[in-house]
Amino acid sequence: MSVARRATSTLQRAVKALWRALTAPGGRRARSAPPAGGDRVRILLLHANGMGGTIRAVFHLAGYLARTRDVEIVSVIRESAEPFFPVPPGVRIRYLDDRLGGRNGLLSRLPSALVPKDEAAYHRFTLRTDLALARYVRSVRDGILIGTRPGLNLIMARFARPEVVTVAQEHANLASHRPSVRRQIGLWYGRHDAVVALTAADLGTYTRGFERSGRPRPRVLTRIPNAATPLDGGPSPLTEKTVITIGRLAHAKGHDMLIKAWAHVAARHPDWTLRIVGDGPRRKPLQESIAAMGLTGRVVLAGRSRDVAAELEKASIFVLSSRREGMPLVILEAMGKGVPVVSFDCPTGPAELITHGHDGLLVEMGDVRGLADAICTLIEDEELRRRMGARAVRTAAGYDLGSIGRQWDRLLTGLAAARRPGTAPRAADARGAPFRPGAG
Repeated sequence: MSVARRATSTLQRAVKALWRALTAPGGRRARSAPPAGGDRVRILLLHANGMGGTIRAVFHLAGYLARTRDVEIVSVIRESAEPFFPVPPGVRIRYLDDRLGGRNGLLSRLPSALVPKDEAAYHRFTLRTDLALARYVRSVRDGILIGTRPGLNLIMARFARPEVVTVAQEHANLASHRPSVRRQIGLWYGRHDAVVALTAADLGTYTRGFERSGRPRPRVLTRIPNAATPLDGGPSPLTEKTVITIGRLAHAKGHDMLIKAWAHVAARHPDWTLRIVGDGPRRKPLQESIAAMGLTGRVVLAGRSRDVAAELEKASIFVLSSRREGMPLVILEAMGKGVPVVSFDCPTGPAELITHGHDGLLVEMGDVRGLADAICTLIEDEELRRRMGARAVRTAAGYDLGSIGRQWDRLLTGLAAARRPGTAPRAADARGAPFRPGAG
C-alpha cells in the first residue's frame, strides 16, 4: 500500500472513530440519568506540565480535593518531561497526547475538528487530541469531570455520559472569547451541571447571556474564585528598589505597555529596576523595545522562576499590566507577601481583588502614563507602600485554600446529591437569540 493510501486509510478510521463516539448511545442527549457519585474527580487541563496561573490554581484545588476524594488531572498534551509545579500528594496525572520524543504522526498534523478555530489555544489541538479526548471523556462512567477552558468544556458537553457530573470552569471571562466561541458556549454549556466563573462580574455576564438567549442553562451558575497560593517564607521587607511583574510573555499580559510606562518611571527614579519574570513568545520583541527605549539594565527580563515566593520577597511593588484577565492569581500571591499592587483595571479580576487606595492602586485600562504615575506614587511614599502592603496581607487571607476549597466541596457534593432520575441536563437547543455578553 502506498504512503498516500495508508494516510487516507488512517484518516478515514479517525473520522469513523469520532463519528462513533459522537453518535454512541447514552450521551448527554439523554433526559434522565442515574444518581452520580462525587468521590472521583477528573480535571481536564491543556498542558499540566506547563507554567501559568490556571495550572497553579488547578494543582492547588486538586490537592485540596484529594484530601477526601480520588483526584486525577488529565492533561491533553505532554510537551515536557515533568510538571513545572509540584504535584500535590494524592493527585495523579494522566497524559492523552504525549508529544515527547518527536512523535508527529498524520493525525497530529491535522487540525482539530472539535475545538472552535477561534478558541485561544486552537493551535495546540489536533485531530489526534480530538480522538484522545473523545475516547477518554466517553470512557468515564461515574464521578465528576471539570473542564478548564472552552475547548475542553465543549468536548465534555458533547461526549460525557449522562451519569457523569460535568462542571465547566471559566479561567478567563466570557467577554474575552471571540463571538464564534461565545456562540458555541451558548449552544452547548446548557448540558453542563454547573458553570463556574471566577468573578462576580463574569458570573453576571454568563447569567445575562443565558437569560437573553432563551437557551437551556446549566443547573448551577456560580462564582468561585481561585485560591491564593500558599507560599513559603515571610512577607517582603519592602526595602528593595525593585518593581516586579510575573506572567507569561504574551500580548494579553500587556508587557509592551508596562515597558513604555517604565520609561516615565525611570526618568524620575533611575535607581529603581523593573523585573519581568516569565517567558513566552513575546520575549524577543520586548527585549528589542527595552533596548530601543534605552532601558537596558533598568528593565530585566528574568525568565522563568520556580520560586515565586523568593521573587516576591525581593520586590517592593507588584504591577499587573494585562489587557484581559480572569482572576489573576498572581495578584493574590503578591498581596499574601505584603507587596502592594498597581494594576490596570481590566474588565474582570483586579477590581474584585483590589480596593483602590486601600490595599493597592487601580489604573484606567490602557493609561500608560497613569500606570507610571501610580508606580511612582508608591515609590515616593514608603509609608503608604507599607500601609497598603499590610492591608494586602489581610485581603489575601480571605482567599486561602481552605475557604475556597470548602466552596468547591459544597458545590461538588450538592451537584452529585441533586442527581436523580429525570433531572440530567437537557439537550442543547439551537434555537434562540444570540448568546453574547451584553452590558447589563
